[in-house]
Amino acid sequence: MAMIRTGLSLLAALSLAAFAASAEETYKGHGIAMHGDLKYPADFTHFDYVNPNAPKGGEVRRSAIGGYDSFNPFIIRGRPAAGSAMIYDSLMWGSADEPFSQYGVLAETVETPKDRSWVAFTLRAQARWHDGKPVTVEDVVWTFATLKEKGSPFFRFYYGGVAKVEKTGPRTVKFSFKPGDNRELPLILGQIQVLPKHYWEGRDFKKTTLKPPLGNGPYRIKTFEPNRNVVYERVADYWGRNVPAMKGLNNFGTIRFEYYRDSTVALEAFKAGNYDFRRENSSKAWATAYDIPAVRQGWIKKETFEHGRSTGMQGFVFNLRKPIFQDRLVRRALAYAFDFEWSNKTLFYGQYTRSNSFFSNSELAAAGLPQGEEKQILEAMKDRIPPEALTTEYKAPSTDGKGNLRSNLRIAMKLLRQAGWRVDKKTRKLTHAKTGKRFEFEVMLVSPLFERIVLPYAKNLERLGIEVATRIVDSAQYQRRILDFDYDMIVGSWGQSLSPGNEQRNSWSTEAADRSGSRNLSGIKDKAVDELVELVIGAPTRESLVARTRALDRVLQWRHIVVPHWHIPYDRMVYWDKFGRPKVTPVRGAQFMSWWIDPLKAEDLAKRRKSTKSN
Repeated sequence: MAMIRTGLSLLAALSLAAFAASAEETYKGHGIAMHGDLKYPADFTHFDYVNPNAPKGGEVRRSAIGGYDSFNPFIIRGRPAAGSAMIYDSLMWGSADEPFSQYGVLAETVETPKDRSWVAFTLRAQARWHDGKPVTVEDVVWTFATLKEKGSPFFRFYYGGVAKVEKTGPRTVKFSFKPGDNRELPLILGQIQVLPKHYWEGRDFKKTTLKPPLGNGPYRIKTFEPNRNVVYERVADYWGRNVPAMKGLNNFGTIRFEYYRDSTVALEAFKAGNYDFRRENSSKAWATAYDIPAVRQGWIKKETFEHGRSTGMQGFVFNLRKPIFQDRLVRRALAYAFDFEWSNKTLFYGQYTRSNSFFSNSELAAAGLPQGEEKQILEAMKDRIPPEALTTEYKAPSTDGKGNLRSNLRIAMKLLRQAGWRVDKKTRKLTHAKTGKRFEFEVMLVSPLFERIVLPYAKNLERLGIEVATRIVDSAQYQRRILDFDYDMIVGSWGQSLSPGNEQRNSWSTEAADRSGSRNLSGIKDKAVDELVELVIGAPTRESLVARTRALDRVLQWRHIVVPHWHIPYDRMVYWDKFGRPKVTPVRGAQFMSWWIDPLKAEDLAKRRKSTKSN
């Protein structure tokens, strides 16, 4: 963990106050919470948001976009098939109605000292691979080493705090950590999906494969046609079916993913009955695409499910690796050219709320002025952060929604002039006063759906003399260019949990900025941000985590690495009426894998559809 140099005595005091108890005290139990106590006791039988008696069986059909050429989702090469991770179990499983708590799946118990300097997992004796062989400690050790050495670069980064992994008992594996405050590491290690050492020995893990691998999870690959479909079948004798954390989940007999060229084709296929369930991400489609007989007759259900998740941040992401976007004034100026209020009214049917935070829709979002621990942290690094972080609440530029952007564009032009840009009198193009370089860039998209949002924004930028090209690329090329950071601007997003931690390094750290495949889409390199990320990771209490995350959020806001978009505090779901679902919706929102096929509904729907076709 990186040392915090600025304000070291203050920050050290913040951490030390939480560790009065002896580091030799250990906790051992059926689960582990990031902060505070577990909701579910050792004798719990299932989560509150599942139906433990849900019927098993039936087929659910889902959609995927583009294509696939691999069943190995753990490497950087290839395009993994949708759902390909479902064939594996993890050591633990997170509950959807707590900020961040995990309960044993492959692991029967988890043990860690008070200072969380190591964690040990004891495997369940009954855990089995699909070939009947037991899941062993050797599998866990091999999986960890293989993911770090041969998996996606993300794993080397994510598991970088682990100093040693060793077998300490017949069914016990211990991970020892490098010095530093990283209280999340035990939970991160609990998320490891364990792979079979005996299957992969003699095979090249780095290569893509279309040979269905051996798994240990609730599903196995049944059939597939590359780039067309893949079908998973529920394992009838799945070893973990009665594990409390798995009870009531994974109820579908088969799960079929059908591939479509793009989202427009996929939407029409859904309405034609070619698949059963979709999360609707388009406000236009939600408002206009479902005025069809199947919805009016009740065959298709269109529902919203409120949730308490952090909605993170979506926006036009500047690639700070490009010289044209390295000036903070320039990035701030370009935000004034996006008219969210007009877009929301005209394009989005008023469905969205403007995002101002990278942790929107949660207590983690920075708002108002910093107070308490958050203020202390920011004051300790005030010479290295934007001054506004301490003095001004961040609000994205706004308009009256009538499409008149003149006053905002005047502000933008003033900022651009301060950054050394001028409008050439002959060409009417924005040009740098010293270099003579024109201000022009490309927005790369993977879906034509976003053209209707980008084009009005580009039109407003043209009024400033900025030339903007929009380019739509296929999914394979898009993935490659994202991995290589080969773009000027994209529509990007950062999802966030209610308990942020180690994954923040992958999104904001200096090290991640140059690492292929990281989520540092903006390329931000800021030592103050690096230090704030480490503080978030080392937060000793929930209260401290909230304060430290708000401090990080505030600095990211004022770095202007994105033009913020919008969010909604609910999920939009559309499905053919063949499902049953639990009565309880947890804080993380509807959990589709807790649903099931209702035999009577499915039979009735099939009869009604058949009757309509025959008529």
